Amino acid sequence: MANLDGTWRAIRADRELTKTFSEPAFDDSDWPTIQVPSHWQETPEFSGHDGPVLYRRAFDHERIGWDRRAWLELDGIFYQGDIWLDGDYLGTTEGYFARHSFEITEQLLTDDSHVLGVEVACPPQRDRTAKRTITGVFGHWDAMDDSINPGGIWRSARVRETGKLHIARANVLCTAATGETARVCVDLAVDASEFPPAASSAKVTVSSASGEVLAVVERHLGPVGGLSDVRIEIDIESPPLWWPATMGEQALVTVETNLIVGGEISDSHSKRIGLRSITVTDWIFTVNGERMFIRGANHAPTSTNLATTDPASFRRDIELALDANLNLLRVHAHVTRQEFYEAADELGLLIWQDFPLQWGYARGARRAATSQARSLVEELGHHPSIAMWCAHNEPLAMDLTGATMTPKIIARLAASMFLPSWNKSILDRVVTHAIRSADPSRFVDIHSGILPGPASLGTDTHFYFGWYHGQATEMPGTLQIVPRLARFVSEFGAQAVPNTADFCDPTGWPNLDWDHLEKHHCLQRRLLESKVPSSEHATFESWRDATQQYQANLLQLQIEDLRRVKYQPTGGYCMFSFGDPHAAISWSILDHYRVPKLGYSAVAAASRPIIALVDYRTGDVHVINDTRRSISSALVTVHVDGVASYFEGAIAEDSICYVGNVRVLDAKEITTTLDLGDSAPIFHKEVVG
Repeated sequence: MANLDGTWRAIRADRELTKTFSEPAFDDSDWPTIQVPSHWQETPEFSGHDGPVLYRRAFDHERIGWDRRAWLELDGIFYQGDIWLDGDYLGTTEGYFARHSFEITEQLLTDDSHVLGVEVACPPQRDRTAKRTITGVFGHWDAMDDSINPGGIWRSARVRETGKLHIARANVLCTAATGETARVCVDLAVDASEFPPAASSAKVTVSSASGEVLAVVERHLGPVGGLSDVRIEIDIESPPLWWPATMGEQALVTVETNLIVGGEISDSHSKRIGLRSITVTDWIFTVNGERMFIRGANHAPTSTNLATTDPASFRRDIELALDANLNLLRVHAHVTRQEFYEAADELGLLIWQDFPLQWGYARGARRAATSQARSLVEELGHHPSIAMWCAHNEPLAMDLTGATMTPKIIARLAASMFLPSWNKSILDRVVTHAIRSADPSRFVDIHSGILPGPASLGTDTHFYFGWYHGQATEMPGTLQIVPRLARFVSEFGAQAVPNTADFCDPTGWPNLDWDHLEKHHCLQRRLLESKVPSSEHATFESWRDATQQYQANLLQLQIEDLRRVKYQPTGGYCMFSFGDPHAAISWSILDHYRVPKLGYSAVAAASRPIIALVDYRTGDVHVINDTRRSISSALVTVHVDGVASYFEGAIAEDSICYVGNVRVLDAKEITTTLDLGDSAPIFHKEVVG
């Protein structure tokens, strides 16, 4: 294998250069250098450039033997690529997270020196109500600076040799698992050469982390030619099950597939998976048959520069989520690096994985979306941490960036929400079908954030009480009127200013560059001013802290409101959002350096697996136990303005228990202490007023 990562040459594309740059004799010595993997805007010569960009890389590779084949493998081009080798056009790529492979046997049979040319394009979508590129939040989002272009060869490239049989595609899934048996399904697309071998086989071996062989299946392929689909199912007795962190061990196994010709390995493929079963029924999650209440957050890209982010940063995000007592992150309308999913597998955090469709798309996006939906499963389906897929986030063909929510816009938004549309009725169904066909083992949310209406029963709910609408305290009343809205609330929150706020230039307070902060740092000034007026604060620090306190109070109160209706009917929540991909005033509880806002500790406190809660509006006291252990004797102490009330009793596993009622009229401070007898008491302070 020849690794093609490293230093390449690149230049801004123009019509004449595109005609000749791929020729081996072309002189690129005066072109700027660029690193692969990277995003081109990270290179000073391409800062602020929207592409296209021409890439060139000269490399040597010894000639291959007559019984060998060679492949150019490109793990990720953001977003489209045209590929040449030694002046020969190999083909095109589309889809930033999809892997692409081109056969280059002929070129490597005849020469030792080669030149690879790639034209990369990531065109901004001028009409963002009818986008054509499947880039999700990277193409259109109010929580990211839309002047950033992620274009580039952002993942690795290589030349790889195989024998006469080649694994063109592989999809590895755990399709069922119990304590007695588990089933692994391996779907292969086997590519045979022009003169296919008369006898060959595919051998799949499943091994534990210690190297113990759990199962082996070998399938005779017989004479094969061209591209053939092969499915192999493997049953594993007494499997080591994978569990989320709070429920058990994170056992992982390796599934290795070898194509064998004449006793020799022609090609191989390996994936690390977990044996588990996850179902979602009416938004109630079960893992290996055990019910699980979801405490989650929406996860933005770890960085806008995914290609060059330190691999440890992805693991840190998983660890920070677990430290905040969360058990799920929703990868919001994007696909991130493999290191993120690998860390989730190892540490036991569930993942809700979105397909990168965000808001409105044109009819011309349908074919690309369908193809990339299958690639999504092939890329990520083996990860046990992925609990579900979502086809489209808020499929509303509107561009609300910077818009004031006037009655006219609200009416248009409502119409887009409730009435049939091409995005909701056609595109989302096609994408959902493609994902389900590739992975029938997982739940697929057809679209996120659609309320019940004449054309739909709705899906999960996005509520922004206390931000876009209403007051932070009003969620329970709405959920009582329309209980279906409470099944799963997958977005709620408010903006707050981070501690690391040098980008705001606070020395100029109160005369900040508000327009710049709105355009490039996500600030929704009118809304934030309506909650925390800057005019009431003499210093930037005072205003910053007040915004954080408002966000923290809102998140704590609304998480507690949702936990009080656990399974009746709420299956869980995902607050918005977890961390920033760049410097921003946003809904995150962690800034771009992962310095926590007050909201982080508020979310962690409200999301404790076992907690005693008092509703300051009614005085009702509940104990919520999300663990799989029952508690025979627990003592709850409630202090309301210093007056104590005591409640004692048993708590069932995975339950919500009504304890009693306390007088809270005009209360100024409410705290609870939950003593379980076998650990330090759990102290909790309520948001009041």
